[in-house]
Amino acid sequence: MDWFTAPGYWLGRLIFQRALAGVYLVAFAGAALQFRALIGANGMLPVPRYVRHVPFRRAPSLFQLHYSDRFFAACAWTGALLAAALAAGAGDRVPLGAAMAVWALLWVLYLSIVNVGQTWYSFGWESLLLEAGFLAVFLGNARAGPPVLVLWLLRWVVFRVEFGAGLIKMRGDACWRKLTCLYFHHETQPMPGPLSWFFHHLPKPVHRVECAANHVTQLVVPVLLFAPQPVASYAAAAIVATQLWLVLSGNFAWLNWLTITLALPAVDFGVFTADPAVGAPPEAASRTGPLWYVVLVCAVTALVLVLSRHPVVNMISRRQVMNRSFDPLHLVNAYGAFGTVGRIREEVVVEGTADRAPREDGAWREYGFKGKPGEVRRIPRQFAPYHLRLDWLMWFAALSPAYARDWFGPFVERLLAGDRDTLRLIRHNPFPDAPPRFVRARLYRYRFTTWRELRETGAWWHRTLVREYLPATRLAKEPGSRAARAPRRGGGPSEPE
Repeated sequence: MDWFTAPGYWLGRLIFQRALAGVYLVAFAGAALQFRALIGANGMLPVPRYVRHVPFRRAPSLFQLHYSDRFFAACAWTGALLAAALAAGAGDRVPLGAAMAVWALLWVLYLSIVNVGQTWYSFGWESLLLEAGFLAVFLGNARAGPPVLVLWLLRWVVFRVEFGAGLIKMRGDACWRKLTCLYFHHETQPMPGPLSWFFHHLPKPVHRVECAANHVTQLVVPVLLFAPQPVASYAAAAIVATQLWLVLSGNFAWLNWLTITLALPAVDFGVFTADPAVGAPPEAASRTGPLWYVVLVCAVTALVLVLSRHPVVNMISRRQVMNRSFDPLHLVNAYGAFGTVGRIREEVVVEGTADRAPREDGAWREYGFKGKPGEVRRIPRQFAPYHLRLDWLMWFAALSPAYARDWFGPFVERLLAGDRDTLRLIRHNPFPDAPPRFVRARLYRYRFTTWRELRETGAWWHRTLVREYLPATRLAKEPGSRAARAPRRGGGPSEPE
């Protein structure tokens, strides 16, 4: 069955599998290190409470069957160990069926986490990792040639990621059509990186070129992934280059790295070298694999094509939505990003005081977060592909208190209680000896400083107070005392970017 395998893509498959396992490793390690405060039994949005109200059919997960913090940690660290083994090449040293079983177990474990992760796991790159991980199960290993059908399905994923993002930009904010969105984006993006300040201060003509190049890469280049070689390889290379630009300019967890990973199986590496030995397939790369494997790959391909109806209808709709899963297994999803771009940046600053009574001029001390802007003289750090979930949700909280309604009150309660797991999620605890008596939150407007301001003050940010976000709050210890509660309502967009 020569039609079934594509021996020339063995190297692209190998690199894809190693890189995808690396992304899985980061995802599982992040889950293991952050879950107790976020979704643990005593977390802000506990899994046990969630699964009591959500049936298995809506959120299939191992944790629907049993949950304890110890069991969750075991699942997350097991996923990390399996991912590390696959990244080291273990999948190519075992029989085909065993390798597929390991990839399938990784997918089940991460699906189980995402489906109980609630708002902490509501990002598009969670579904993207699950979709890529599901297809990786059927990509085979070194004992069989890369299946053509799965290679095409991977290109179909990259196409939807890029083309969906391009369409939602053109249909959304007018600044994308005017090529002016990047006048603001580097400053207002969810979590700037160490180079974002410099990207923001590029000349406006360069920003316009950035916008135009983005449109070409997202609306034209993805179509070329389905062209014959070498065109498809050059298209994949253009996508990789654009994603690396995004890696340099901000922190988007593993979205950019995963998109790069997904583009690699479309590359014929012999295109980029004059050496015929580069990319030459080993003998095993020409093997079709057993009949059960061929039948299974064909069945999965048919399933994906059927499930693709909803994402396609969404893409061509004038009411296109982004980052939407159409089934609880996250098999075929809709993607997109930044249909609107904020013109101003607002940040929620959380403070505490040990004073017996909260006064405006009291001794308020600020909590420092790891990734989100806070201290104005602290340059943004690089964290991607690691995902700082609390920091990301704090950005949404600043857009509108509605996005923080479920978790911000519990977060403040845990600061007031000095909860160790919660304090591990932040960079600086200004109350190392005893928790504060009161905690409050205030909304500030942030902007990048100018070159002159940076030289004179050493500050990367300038901030001004906008309004109170959460009034001074303490733990309820007696009747009539105020417990931590959700932030006050304020203006905000109808949906996140």
